[in-house]
Amino acid sequence: MTTLFISDLHLDPSRPQITELFLRLLRNEAQQAQSLFILGDLFEAWIGDDAPGAIGTAVARGLSACARAGTEIGFIRGNRDFLLDASYARSCGMRLLPDPCVVTLTGIPTLLLHGDLLCTDDLAYQRFRAGSRTAAWRESFLARPVAEREAFARQARAESQRHQQGVDAQITDANPQAVLDMLRLYGVPRMIHGHTHRPAVHELPDGDRRYVLGDWYTQGSVLRIDGSGWNLQQL
Repeated sequence: MTTLFISDLHLDPSRPQITELFLRLLRNEAQQAQSLFILGDLFEAWIGDDAPGAIGTAVARGLSACARAGTEIGFIRGNRDFLLDASYARSCGMRLLPDPCVVTLTGIPTLLLHGDLLCTDDLAYQRFRAGSRTAAWRESFLARPVAEREAFARQARAESQRHQQGVDAQITDANPQAVLDMLRLYGVPRMIHGHTHRPAVHELPDGDRRYVLGDWYTQGSVLRIDGSGWNLQQL
């Protein structure tokens, strides 16, 4: 049986073709798979389970149909959808996973994470991440009216784009030492993550390996694990 990994779809009304590509994956290949893991940033922005919007509603229908077909679906929150919670996950038939977490794939213990924790050189982002993951920040934000949350999300996206353009690309990539430290902390030889939008398979010391999933801005990216091996491919 096949296990599929995807991340960084950034589903948004401005890219309907990407939403349809994902829904087509759910209707076809994903229903034949044993498991589907989504490693964060499924949506361009998620302002709360009480405001899924048309895309969130369509995605929930597609994921729940996939789950009813027998596919196990796991989800790790990303930096764009860290507010996605148990209510929406239940409507999708998917299980929320901690970031990071370890699963065994083809007999190999493997660390799964969104990937932003590895970007330790991006100090401004790490400060925002730490502050926005507190219970107090979450409660305060979700108490705001939907329109206010939508405005905040638009502003946050614009600031993120300016930040990405204004810093060296190496700063927003995974720090090599952070990768090694994370693998040693969990005592595993393999890692799968997204976030950086730099799809690749990295050979590491001691035969360890790091798989980086690609984004879905113009095409799909999927890691397929089956009897033929671990294959990072485009859709």
